[in-house]
Amino acid sequence: MSQNDRLIQIRTRKLGILIKDARIAAHQTVQELAQAIGISPEKMQEYEDGITPPSLPELETLAYQLNIPLEHFWSRQSMSEAQESTNLKQVQQLNMIRQRMIGTQLKVLRNKNNVSVHDLSEITGIPESVLKQYESGEIPIPIPHLEIIAGSLNIRMEDFFDQRGPIGSWRAQQQAIKQFMELPRDLQDFVGRPVNLPYLTLAMRLSELSVDKLRGVAEGLLEITY
Repeated sequence: MSQNDRLIQIRTRKLGILIKDARIAAHQTVQELAQAIGISPEKMQEYEDGITPPSLPELETLAYQLNIPLEHFWSRQSMSEAQESTNLKQVQQLNMIRQRMIGTQLKVLRNKNNVSVHDLSEITGIPESVLKQYESGEIPIPIPHLEIIAGSLNIRMEDFFDQRGPIGSWRAQQQAIKQFMELPRDLQDFVGRPVNLPYLTLAMRLSELSVDKLRGVAEGLLEITY
């Protein structure tokens, strides 16, 4: 076996490991992923076993279906290593913390609106004892109840959304991606080039200046130009 043959064999096996790991991390079966990218389960299994390597179009489709960067298949880290290990206990603890935060936030906003627990109970039809448990974080607030309470206090539901926790960070990332994708293609290309970062930074700083300061900058540029 030549050196190139060995390299091809090693690369094929590595691809198989990365594909299988990414599939498992995405909680998909071999059959589901094979159907999604239009190949037989047998062929999919050959890819994962490192027997046959996929083509680039197939790998691109795999990355798309698994919602991962194509570059992952050239990395040295598996998806399971990259993901933070979040077990059931951690999730439960996080939910309890969020529950208390929402309850506290609800109490602060209620007091800010000068509404007593009794009055809120009269408006929403939710018993006072239950409202007090909601505010203390003793019990979770069902979505319909939270919507009624928010509406009664003229509060947006979005104000209760996680902002700084792991879910909040994920939401912010998704919104940033959505906003970027809504830009015209030429602006996407401009923003995506690292060489243009100084111009973007300058534009951000200029946008924070007052009209008078902007006028001063413009006059200074004119003096330099002429």
